[in-house]
Amino acid sequence: MTLSIAHLGPPGTYTEQAAVFSVNWLNKNMGVEAMLSPYPSISQSLHAVANGQVQLAVVPAENSIEGSVTTTMDTLWQLDSLRIQLALVLPIAHTLISCASNLDRIKTVYSHPQALAQCQGWLEQFLPTVQIIPSNSTTEALQRLEQDTTTAAIASSRAAQLYKLPILASAINDNPENFTRFWVVSQGEMDAAHQATKAPASHTSLAFSMPANTPGALVKPLQIFAQLGINLSRIESRPTKRSLGEYLFFMDLEADAKEAQMQSALAELITHTEILKIFGAYNVLPISAVT
Repeated sequence: MTLSIAHLGPPGTYTEQAAVFSVNWLNKNMGVEAMLSPYPSISQSLHAVANGQVQLAVVPAENSIEGSVTTTMDTLWQLDSLRIQLALVLPIAHTLISCASNLDRIKTVYSHPQALAQCQGWLEQFLPTVQIIPSNSTTEALQRLEQDTTTAAIASSRAAQLYKLPILASAINDNPENFTRFWVVSQGEMDAAHQATKAPASHTSLAFSMPANTPGALVKPLQIFAQLGINLSRIESRPTKRSLGEYLFFMDLEADAKEAQMQSALAELITHTEILKIFGAYNVLPISAVT
């Protein structure tokens, strides 16, 4: 069976790059064949898994500069059947792609909001008067560059090669230590033959809502993990979208949900939360480990 992997398109996005590594890793380590299926948005990629159109999706979860990708978090909360199988960490290096003869001729720059934010300082320094236009992906605007030489896009050098477009400036992200963590997501638990790794998971991701916004409500869930010596690598809030001031809390924990200690913590956590969702237990692989 050939697996189909959804990702944010068009081809050349950083998400596609992570998905390509995922395809290669699955083939090399699991003997599984996979093919890529680009989608116009992160949400559509995840819905494609939930609807059974594809078996996996690779979606961005968090950037080291701009933080969590809220679309991914919100959609995971909405779709109960999705489970994280693996995390991939990709170094991000942005380039300015344009058919303009020089920077002075550029009037408009397109890219995904995360990429634009990661290059904000560079844009203010070298292109302070240009119009900045967010797009659905880093590659969405590339096909229009040849028709309008006053436009530019921020994307990867790989994207420039794929679309045979010139790079005007390289390494334009404000912080060179720029990494994005991607999640490989399936519908429910995958069967043993297709599981990403057999080793115990290093991380568990979950989210919960609180029964009431009262003093100390969040302290109790945090104390559960602290008392059991389970480290939180990430915690953040997102609005429930029900009422102003109501929040969901997303957590990444450095432990396997199947371990006895975590099972105890989760059993107690249920008593302090309104809704608790476990997104999955998984391992984190740097991109160099999956080539």
